[in-house]
Amino acid sequence: MKIALIGYGKMGKTIEKMALEQGHSVTLIIDVHNPEDLNSRNLQKAEVAIEFTRPESAFNNILKCIEAGVPVVSGTTGWIHRKEELEQQCNTYDGAFFYASNYSIGVNIFFALNRFLAHMMNTQPQYAIELEEIHHTEKLDAPSGTAITLAEGIMSEIAQKTDWVNESNEANHIIPIISKRIPKVKGTHQINYRSAIDDLEIKHVAHTREGFAKGAIQAAQWIIGKKGSFGMKDMLGF
Repeated sequence: MKIALIGYGKMGKTIEKMALEQGHSVTLIIDVHNPEDLNSRNLQKAEVAIEFTRPESAFNNILKCIEAGVPVVSGTTGWIHRKEELEQQCNTYDGAFFYASNYSIGVNIFFALNRFLAHMMNTQPQYAIELEEIHHTEKLDAPSGTAITLAEGIMSEIAQKTDWVNESNEANHIIPIISKRIPKVKGTHQINYRSAIDDLEIKHVAHTREGFAKGAIQAAQWIIGKKGSFGMKDMLGF
């Protein structure tokens, strides 16, 4: 598999390392020093692009890939309010786009577990819900895209919950998300259900970035030859 790597931070370097170990090749690397190299001519030397950059540049990066006819896998968070626009462009150019807030297989199992638990808790209003996420101090967005996905999963199952906020909040319709930034933390997400009688918690702790990189490479292999907009549910069959 020939990969165009857009974004060469810690995630980008981990993806490159794992991709080369698996026998793939990297035909293009884009970082802050060569944004002008992100063009159709260079992109079309690759079979697929993997994009992990910054919220303010992700939309245009992904759009350039779609316009070049190169399927693109993105894990950048903080821009998802524009996802529908990209899906429309994907249809216009008959392209392929894969987005996930988190590419870890374990996290996506956690997403499914979260929805299952929330479904059961829909009839148990005595439990107050709080979501906590912890990441490294270099993470730019808060709450994390993973935390937002978890909150949306809860809202899809618990009728009373209709919104989330990134702070403590006791309103019945709100899911409070508490964001913490601590040096060298790879990522922790925890959902707490608390009542006067007992507490119930589910938690996912990432130990390395390799789980995220492995999932992104797997998604890149999976999307080649496909058309449309996809996510981890499609690839994993959840």
